[in-house]
Amino acid sequence: MELNLTQIGNSVGVILPKELLAEMNISKGDKIYWTRAADGDYRISPYNPDFALRMEAAREIMRKRRNVLRELAK
Repeated sequence: MELNLTQIGNSVGVILPKELLAEMNISKGDKIYWTRAADGDYRISPYNPDFALRMEAAREIMRKRRNVLRELAK
């Protein structure tokens, strides 16, 4: 899909067609993330790699400390 850059005030932006928004499951006000892949390509996605790493760490803690968390929840 080809997208055009457009002037928005003093900045330049991209208008995303509603078909692309629907496919990515995003809407006005959502955050999207720009990343550079290992192969040098740039990617825009609703996926936040930093958040994913933090969630993985939290899941590991919850798995290891299940009993402590269960007691704290009482």
